[in-house]
Amino acid sequence: MDSVNRKPENTDDVLVKYLLGEATDTEQQEVEQWIADSAENKKHFDHFKLIWDESKHLASQSTVDENEAWDRFMAKVKTEEKAEAIQPKGRAIPLGKTNWMRAAAALVLLIGCGAIYYFAAGPGSTITTQAGDVAMSTTLPDGSVVTLNRNSSISYPTSFSGGTRHVVLKGEAFFNVTPDKTKPFIIDADNSSIKVVGTSFNVKSNDDKTEVVVETGIVEVAKKQYAIRVLPHQKAIVLKQEQKPVMENSTDVLYNYYRTKEFVCDHTPLYKLTDILNEAFDVHIVIATPTLKNIPINSTYHEQSLDAILENIKMLTGATVEKNGSEIILK
Repeated sequence: MDSVNRKPENTDDVLVKYLLGEATDTEQQEVEQWIADSAENKKHFDHFKLIWDESKHLASQSTVDENEAWDRFMAKVKTEEKAEAIQPKGRAIPLGKTNWMRAAAALVLLIGCGAIYYFAAGPGSTITTQAGDVAMSTTLPDGSVVTLNRNSSISYPTSFSGGTRHVVLKGEAFFNVTPDKTKPFIIDADNSSIKVVGTSFNVKSNDDKTEVVVETGIVEVAKKQYAIRVLPHQKAIVLKQEQKPVMENSTDVLYNYYRTKEFVCDHTPLYKLTDILNEAFDVHIVIATPTLKNIPINSTYHEQSLDAILENIKMLTGATVEKNGSEIILK
């Protein structure tokens, strides 16, 4: 095959076949030679394999339209490469899109469940992992593990080559950071910055505020020139309209629901439980009777339906449950 100065149209098709172990001996040799042809080709393959490996575990969580998955994935890759004007070089590897190829693409882009994609193909490339309708986990280049709550995303470089490990979070995630005292781990989350060297903690961020709950280690939470150090079982709160972060004790573990698949209540005020239920089930529960709000709940709900949880709340509190349109009213 002749070398060319652009990425062949069907290279990514045969790369998927290669990763599936479905390539013929000839195709396998062509892929390996194409990778060896240039550093840019190898970078493209490494990115493609990373996307593939990170996406495979999502396959059991969602049923997708395979044709649409393929078309969206390939459109994403081609648009980003065109925007960066960086093309892998070398040999053309021809292969038409077959039915099994479109099925394989569903592993790479799972609509409504999550996606992993990259920008550019050169040094300083960025990977963005986006959770869809369910929580998902991803492993960063340093081995740190991040669990994203639904509709949240994290962006990070393909390698932490500088003096820090810098990521950008949108939404909520639990971090288990690999220790490295020589290279601090820094999270940009809306209006705040979180700095650690090796610890586990939860970050929840939106336009109004950022909350950081620490499980192990020490976390530094900063807003502009003001910073506080947060210890295990403490929580930092950074409000958009306030200059300084504030700290308080963290008295419950409800924040962990999307990671543990359970709601653990230990003398937890009812209003805190309903706040989390609203978020987890995308509903609107209203406590109409003020005296109910601070009733302590002592129960653990493991993978139970909302109706089952509400029935238990009725039993524990003596409340009645009414449904009025999109509202669920406790009184």
